[in-house]
Amino acid sequence: MNPNQKINYPTITPSDTVDNYHGTLVADPYRALEDADAETTKKWVEAENEITFKYLEQIPARKTIQNRLTQLWDYEKYSVPWKEGDRYFYFKNDGLQNQSVFYTLVSLDSEPEVLLDANQLSKDGTVALSGISISDNGKYLAYGLSTAGSDWQKWQIKDIETKQDLPDKLDWIKFSGAAWTPDSSGFYYSRYDEPATGSEFADTNYYQKLYYHKLGTCQSEDKLIYHRPDEKEWGFNASVTDDGRYLIISVWRGTESKNLVFYQDLFDSNGQVIELINEFEASYSFIDNQGSLFWLTTDLDAPKGKIVAIDIAGDRQFVDLIPEAEETLDGVNVLHHQFVTSYLKDAHSKVKIFYLTGQFIKEIELPGIGSVGGFKGKRHDTETFYSFTSFTTPNTIYSYNLVTSESTLFRQPKVDFKPEDYEIKQVFYPSKDGTQIPMFITHKRGLVLEGNNPTLLYGYGGFNVSLTPSFSVSLLVWMEMGGVYAVPNLRGGGEYGEEWHQAGIKSQKQNVFDDFISAAEWLIANGYTSTKKLAISGGSNGGLLVGACMTQRPDLFAAALPAVGVMDMLRFHKFTIGWAWTAEYGSPDNPDEFPVLYAYSPLHNLKSGTAYPATLITTAERDDRVVPAHSFKFAAALQAAHQGEVPVLIRIETKAGHGAGKPTTKMIEEAADKWAFLMFNLSK
Repeated sequence: MNPNQKINYPTITPSDTVDNYHGTLVADPYRALEDADAETTKKWVEAENEITFKYLEQIPARKTIQNRLTQLWDYEKYSVPWKEGDRYFYFKNDGLQNQSVFYTLVSLDSEPEVLLDANQLSKDGTVALSGISISDNGKYLAYGLSTAGSDWQKWQIKDIETKQDLPDKLDWIKFSGAAWTPDSSGFYYSRYDEPATGSEFADTNYYQKLYYHKLGTCQSEDKLIYHRPDEKEWGFNASVTDDGRYLIISVWRGTESKNLVFYQDLFDSNGQVIELINEFEASYSFIDNQGSLFWLTTDLDAPKGKIVAIDIAGDRQFVDLIPEAEETLDGVNVLHHQFVTSYLKDAHSKVKIFYLTGQFIKEIELPGIGSVGGFKGKRHDTETFYSFTSFTTPNTIYSYNLVTSESTLFRQPKVDFKPEDYEIKQVFYPSKDGTQIPMFITHKRGLVLEGNNPTLLYGYGGFNVSLTPSFSVSLLVWMEMGGVYAVPNLRGGGEYGEEWHQAGIKSQKQNVFDDFISAAEWLIANGYTSTKKLAISGGSNGGLLVGACMTQRPDLFAAALPAVGVMDMLRFHKFTIGWAWTAEYGSPDNPDEFPVLYAYSPLHNLKSGTAYPATLITTAERDDRVVPAHSFKFAAALQAAHQGEVPVLIRIETKAGHGAGKPTTKMIEEAADKWAFLMFNLSK
């Protein structure tokens, strides 16, 4: 296939399916594609992939791009190390390993030992380590495995000293960690009931239950700690306080940023689960305790977050310890008997230290404008580790001495590029309603602003997620080729706290699309690019963003890369965990919220005879977060509606899911396909 020739897209016979939404009749001609196991769907997938890969294979630069990606990707990557018991733990990838390897060592200068190598679990790297928890004494590792990118996890336990697995096996776990008891005899976790055979990747997930598993026993013997048969949407995250006295249960309901907090006194053999916070009024996150004094973060009457204390043995009244600041509170740990807090200042990190009584001590000096992670540890620890990264700084690890306040370089990756050849700037631009939106722009130094630069505009804008600076080999290759990379911090995210988030959800969701469209217009007006050189990209909720913007303004963009997107806003809540997103989007079952969803739903706003941007939709057969039916139906409808010379294709990955745990080989292949597709179509 010549990539310039006209494409004959696969045909699928539309059905006459029509749904009645509160008096509005809505056709759903490609409903059959929701059944991923149907023969017609399988044949359609095969035909779409055949066309897509034949098209991509004919792009001359594709192989060169893939080779450069592979070359740059081949460097050692380390996680932030942390300590449990008398051991240190960390992840490392030698460069091109499909999965990172989990290591342990008894001291920082001792020989590392491989604790778990997921690369040995499957030939193609599609079995991934998806969750870990080390017992307090450093003797046991509880770990979850995910196959082909599924959210479902199987958990096992390994003896760290002998490296042998115990016979314990736990199934049907999703959206859960493992919280060990201080004696390391077992842990708390959450699971769902076993789904019906054949419906594991599509059925809705309700009625999560919290269990305790004792080492050496069968899962069928696990003790049910807490569940709510009257609240099918409630889920439970468990943790155990460092002193071992309290089980803390955070109760979530969908994806809304409000939760409950319950606790149980583990020193009382008859201890009941006590409801400390029993109304969904705000976000609360347990930090640590000092006896009966609990410390939590909350956004109650503080949209950017604050730290509070409450004495569960006293009057149970919240006392503000560290009040809301101008920056957004992003995380808190207790180390060296101090609060180590991370904040976001215009979407980049700041780290401050406070006494446990709330008085400010100092701010940690960071290497530059970027993002930090780490600062893990126990209350008595005087040493910790943190990572720093930016768009031109690979993830670099530092040790930090909390006594001397000194940062020391611990691990610095060696990537074959010169950071000084690139520049990063942050600009602020007005959205449609005048709101000032921050945007990071990264590109080669000396860029000429004449409107002729291929530009990738990436966004998310939802679920209180903050987009902060980070390094990516894939994006480095894009910029090496002369590309500009722009990331606006759209409303709906968490960069400026809960008010910023609320300004981009439900009836306010159009603000997010307006913010993104305004970013595109600003880049064009300021000479970075032009419509014929501008591409947009986003995944999951960001895939929805791309789908909505390309249907609202098909004239503004030359290319679009919607990945694993939520494209059918009228049926998203009918699959797996999609019901949980009604807290963010609203529900089509609600007559007041339906019109808003229908007005921007990408699937329902495609117009026949319209020339859409060159589009490469990406999804995966085993995505049980945003089921592939979203992308399937959108692709079929887009191909039927599109009236133009540029291609509108779908790339369907096999043995992969929503993205987590994707093997390195698949990530490189997908990145090469995307960049080749963009460079070919932005050169016209």
